[in-house]
Amino acid sequence: MPAPTPPARYDLPWKAALTHAFRAFMAFFFGELCGQIDWSKRPRFRDKELAGIRLGDAPDAMVADKLVEVSLRDGRVQWVLVHIEVQAQRDTLLARRVLDYNYRIFKQYKQPVASLVLLADDDPNWRPNAFHNQLLGTKMGISFTTAKLLDYASRNDLESSQNPFALVTLAHLHTQQAHHDPDQLYAAKWHLTKLLYQHRWSKARIITMFKVINWMMALPDTQQKHFWQAAAQLKKERKMTDPMKWITPLEEMFIGEGMQKGAAAILERQLTRRFGPVSKTTQKKLAKASLAQLTDWSDAVLDATSLTQVFKTQSAAGSSSSGR
Repeated sequence: MPAPTPPARYDLPWKAALTHAFRAFMAFFFGELCGQIDWSKRPRFRDKELAGIRLGDAPDAMVADKLVEVSLRDGRVQWVLVHIEVQAQRDTLLARRVLDYNYRIFKQYKQPVASLVLLADDDPNWRPNAFHNQLLGTKMGISFTTAKLLDYASRNDLESSQNPFALVTLAHLHTQQAHHDPDQLYAAKWHLTKLLYQHRWSKARIITMFKVINWMMALPDTQQKHFWQAAAQLKKERKMTDPMKWITPLEEMFIGEGMQKGAAAILERQLTRRFGPVSKTTQKKLAKASLAQLTDWSDAVLDATSLTQVFKTQSAAGSSSSGR
């Protein structure tokens, strides 16, 4: 029976992308509002302060996704707060929650608060944008601005766009459309990874978007191992050509270490399933091994009848190579 595909991980990738390129997020999803912000003044993330703002009846640590302090071009106020929420599934309480957040943030800072919601669910008809109560001459509530991720699915310029959120959008949509099919998800993940390196982006952006794709499009162990192998080969092929020339030796080591650690963890799980819990000595051996060694050992696991045979296979190959 094939290994199940891990649940999609949307939260961390979206937060990482938002922190890395907030202006690009605004330009991509809320272009008209983006033009009202004075970008000559650096936006300030207030996530730490936001963590202390709780909803009265909400679960512990239920906070807004992002809170950003910005200035407006018209100078009407010194600064305003932009509260952003990325909603990955339908929630009947979303509109009321936006009202609660907006009021509590306003009460905390005594400054105007703009609430923006990116609806990233898979229902094209779900588009909440307001919550109001009216009774006995009293009206309270909120209307807020939304963008619907599914509306971008029909755009044919996403792959060529230089805005990083076009790539994040593709990763999210492909993850939804795969419906946990590991082969379909792997094909989409590999396609977006190759697409990433075709953009002439800075080294920081390439690294961040690589993380976003890898985190969001979670694969079963077998497919993830193949992904690391393919990514390692792509890194070699691109090492002396654009845009990989922007990757410094330290960052290359960072990517390589990430691949090595991921491959080592996958191989350890394979060995445990096949031969039982591994010893600390074996764990240290895996931690020190190169990505190429881990790949060879992973291949040997398929036919080996013992843990010793797995490593002997590599030893023989290594001896042969060194004797040439």
